[in-house]
Amino acid sequence: MQLLTILLISFLFISQSKTFAQTSSEDIPVGQIITRYGEILIALDDRTPNHKASFIELANAGYWDSLTFNRVIPNFVAQGGCPDTEEGFNDPEYLLEPEFVPELKHVYGAVGSGRDDNPGKLSARCQFYIVQNPDGIPRLDGDYTIFGHVIKGMSVIEQIVRVKRDGTDEPLKPIALKVEIIHFSKDEISRISH
Repeated sequence: MQLLTILLISFLFISQSKTFAQTSSEDIPVGQIITRYGEILIALDDRTPNHKASFIELANAGYWDSLTFNRVIPNFVAQGGCPDTEEGFNDPEYLLEPEFVPELKHVYGAVGSGRDDNPGKLSARCQFYIVQNPDGIPRLDGDYTIFGHVIKGMSVIEQIVRVKRDGTDEPLKPIALKVEIIHFSKDEISRISH
């Protein structure tokens, strides 16, 4: 009887461990942006590993949670994170080498990393933008790193780019960001995306 009990406990433990391992290996990190207009979900692209890792790191650190969508332009982008400065971005901790992938284009819903006019096209990892132009922005392809795509919430972006803004395209009423990383299985992402 004791042997049967040990075997049964071992079987249950192995079964649960296997189920947990399968669930964990299917967990895919997704960027979640909460605004007063609603939720935006971003699939992060494995083909730009450094930008993906950077976005996850800053989101987990709560970096953007005190920042806003600071530049919104209809038929162009909604940009959030650290604001542009006249000096550009000169803090090496927040600069990344570009990861240009020919297949990743500035299409509607693409998520990219901002930058100044530096010759190396280094990304400002503290700043991201979401393409809102329905026709995309092909002139930016190969100049700015695309590292993700909105899988839910473009209706939120549509509202954000239409708010009243000043001469620098900053919303008159700040649009606060709450950025986190949540996890989904491939099946859940597929359902959200369609």
